[in-house]
Amino acid sequence: MNQIIDLLQDLIRNPSFSREEERTAEVLASFFKSKGIPIERKHNNLWVRNRNFSADKPTILLNSHHDTVRPLSGWTKDPFLPTIEEDKLLGLGSNDAGGALVSLIASFLHYYEHNDLKYNLFLLASAEEEISGKQGVESVLADIGSIDFGIVGEPTKMQMAIAEKGLMVLDCVAEGIAAHAAGDSGENAIYLAMEDIDWIKNYTFSLVSRLLGPVKMTTTMIESGTQHNVIPDVCKFVVDVRSTDAYSNEEVLQIMKDNMKSKVTPRSTRLQASSISEDHIVVKTAKRLGINTFGSNTLSDQALMSFPTVKIGPGDSLRSHTADEYIHLQEIREGIEKYIEIMDKIIL
Repeated sequence: MNQIIDLLQDLIRNPSFSREEERTAEVLASFFKSKGIPIERKHNNLWVRNRNFSADKPTILLNSHHDTVRPLSGWTKDPFLPTIEEDKLLGLGSNDAGGALVSLIASFLHYYEHNDLKYNLFLLASAEEEISGKQGVESVLADIGSIDFGIVGEPTKMQMAIAEKGLMVLDCVAEGIAAHAAGDSGENAIYLAMEDIDWIKNYTFSLVSRLLGPVKMTTTMIESGTQHNVIPDVCKFVVDVRSTDAYSNEEVLQIMKDNMKSKVTPRSTRLQASSISEDHIVVKTAKRLGINTFGSNTLSDQALMSFPTVKIGPGDSLRSHTADEYIHLQEIREGIEKYIEIMDKIIL
């Protein structure tokens, strides 16, 4: 346990903003090298395999990320100085997702030397999760090979997310006709945009996910006009869409295009909602162990994985992206124990 807490403190000491994770990648590489474990690396993603990895066995991916958001202005302590106060470890990335990452690493080490596992274990410490970057987990999945299912480490209070909402960000443009504001001519692009924004606010998708609820659309930004006496001919607005497993992102996008007058352009459709069958072995195992299952509204690298995944880890998502972020040491202990308890039932 001490070496795992030391590792988390080393990660906190080294800033690892998305796309700038070189230093924490080196910390992780040095840690595995000190254990005699061969590592593979692409960009700032690192992965390791159990010693007796066999192409004849199915494979479980253990994944969490080592990048962080930038610290908020409200921090009262140095975000890069790990501080232990009683049972709390404070520092940027301690909760999201350092606690989950080091707990998965401890679990991986627990099984590393085993000769007779039913599954291979593949541990991936990934980059760019906080921005869903293209040089993060998405860039290495093809290098990893076939995965049967994945356990994604995020702060869930060790409850198991068996579904997760997806995300689309849409740039929308309403086009009108410019004219002098004193006259009666022209077509106000703001009013046209308001019609679509009103539809976004009030539209109800017919399919509702049992675990994730309805698709949620929210207009979050708007921009229009050049001066007070000119009717604007363009109004731009941004829509945040949280999709569910009831629709693909492409299906949601088409419904929006069919009902809106504005031009709708997605920045990406790749961050899909995900879910796993409740008959899957990892879900059934969790339920037998009394672990609660739920649908998650927060996005993770699950959105980029085409194989079945669950999301579970120590810490609390309510502490993520907050000032004076922390995780309880007891949460990490319990996280390691629970990961091993789950995997014992599956791989031994």
